[in-house]
Amino acid sequence: MEDNTHMDHAEPSPTTLAHHIATIWWDVLGTTDTDPNATFFQLQGQSISAVRIAARIEDELGITIDVATLFEDPDLTTFTHTILTTTPPTT
Repeated sequence: MEDNTHMDHAEPSPTTLAHHIATIWWDVLGTTDTDPNATFFQLQGQSISAVRIAARIEDELGITIDVATLFEDPDLTTFTHTILTTTPPTT
């Protein structure tokens, strides 16, 4: 019999993380414009929005991001790619 008691800490897949990041992005920016090519500033992102997105990603996903990443005015795809490729989850 195999002991699976340690499997509850499995890393989420990149697809799951990307979906969660997108949910946070759209929730914080409070828009119905789901165009993934719309940039942070095109979606009326401001400094408080950037802080809220970063805080929720850290709280909900355990990933610390630099708020300055959002001030580079990424679209959702670029932002998600940056997080998934440059920022390891905190443990």
